[in-house]
Amino acid sequence: MNRLIRLGLMFGNLIPVTSPALVDRYNRALEHLTGKTTTLTDFHIDISGFSPEVGEELDDPLYLNENGCNRQFILLTTAQKTAPLLNASFSTSRHILRQFIETNEAQLFALTARDAVAGELLNSVFSVTNPARLNDIRKIEIEADTTTGLVRDAEKLGQLSDRFLGEEDGWFDDVLIGEMISMAKRTGDVTRNPVRLKQMVFEQENFWTAHFGGTYLFRSTPPTAITETAARLEGAGLGDVIEKRDTNRIARFLADNALVEPIIKARGIDGTAILRQKMDFIVVDAAHQADVDLTGATRRDIRRLARRHADDLPPEYHALRQLVAWAEDGARWPRISSDHPAYFYNLRASDHADADLVNMLLAELAPKDVRQLFICHKALFYRAYAGWSETKKSYVADMLAREYAVDKAGTRAALFGHEPGMEESPAPPPPPRDDMIARVGPWGAVRRERS
Repeated sequence: MNRLIRLGLMFGNLIPVTSPALVDRYNRALEHLTGKTTTLTDFHIDISGFSPEVGEELDDPLYLNENGCNRQFILLTTAQKTAPLLNASFSTSRHILRQFIETNEAQLFALTARDAVAGELLNSVFSVTNPARLNDIRKIEIEADTTTGLVRDAEKLGQLSDRFLGEEDGWFDDVLIGEMISMAKRTGDVTRNPVRLKQMVFEQENFWTAHFGGTYLFRSTPPTAITETAARLEGAGLGDVIEKRDTNRIARFLADNALVEPIIKARGIDGTAILRQKMDFIVVDAAHQADVDLTGATRRDIRRLARRHADDLPPEYHALRQLVAWAEDGARWPRISSDHPAYFYNLRASDHADADLVNMLLAELAPKDVRQLFICHKALFYRAYAGWSETKKSYVADMLAREYAVDKAGTRAALFGHEPGMEESPAPPPPPRDDMIARVGPWGAVRRERS
């Protein structure tokens, strides 16, 4: 993994903690949350304050995420909002933490100038060893305060102040006045500088969890769980349970709920260029399987290799090539059924609130597209990377550093962005070749039963 770290593709954008003051604040917060401390004098933290170096020192990669549930966090700076979330157990956790920081940024900036802010993402579930407990995760609340309880004391001072102003004999209550003065020494003037964090509640509808081999829960659609082994989740009250290998049922679920669209037809992107890049990644995977040296290979070299060994390439490559020929040259529309290995390579999430979750699922169903796998499902990418040959590792890492890391936002927009329709009048009728799509579905024929 050193190559990925060196190129900024792993542990990238982590926040360095190097000053003695910050290390001391971190230790106070860490002891406050877990009863543990670190002896390290410098380390890096993610958006939640988790440090891979501290995790290694404590021999506990879940020291801020016990049981993979109710993630705890330590904030030393509001700059953590741009950092990744490592060892995520739920796909929504990073979004929740970032939104909390951005909503309370001014208050958190003032608080972290003097102390660390420690807190927890709270739900009613403390362990998910029983899959039925996943159904109980409905909302997440954030509880946060400094290690000295400044937010709590400020709120109490505000209540005392209201009593002082509202009670008829408040001016003569020496005990009340003394308590206010004592507390104000710790909190400052809360009337001019209110120290209050907005209470935030996040509804949990659709999400991915690392539990049970990686499970996708969809509850805003007809309740559905897509998981590694259906038998483990059957009878847990999660709705229809689909195994990841049951591509026909997954395809039907995605199509019936309008969660995906074909790349070749998507508005605002160069669909054929994206498919050609996916073809290159499939060639790289085939070369890896055949022990072909890819050191220093360019995209031109990859396509030359594809032409030379076309007959030996897997069916995914040939199906995507036929789609490109249909789009560019008017060739015959290829019939790609949902059990064809190329089926999910021609899909991306449609424009809806859970696009990131659906693209994550698609990355898992089309793992030879290493770029989408890296962007949408990093944990799975890192596991796959560990088993690759050195030449494939080198090629993929260099490609991602060259074509993705230099412009992450631009690449994401080019691959997954959606543009609104520009027509002010009814759109013209589609060209004749789209009639085939209307008859068989934009993804090809989706089979209703497993073969």
